Amino acid sequence: MDYLRKLELVPLWHRSAMTLEEATAYSGIGRDKLIELSSQPDCDFVIWCGSKRLFKRRKLEEYVAKAYSF
Repeated sequence: MDYLRKLELVPLWHRSAMTLEEATAYSGIGRDKLIELSSQPDCDFVIWCGSKRLFKRRKLEEYVAKAYSF
């Protein structure tokens, strides 16, 4: 079983880091908004691997809960 196939078997809610597309699907936040938020210098829920951004799932959940709670 190759690496990509194994990655597909792991549900998003069990991953520690997600791609932009996965974070969009998981959080319900639009792609452009995630790009805008993660481009901020004080963003603590993104990991940069060169020019690729990976989103820390738990930190993103915390941000959404804090930013969008009433």
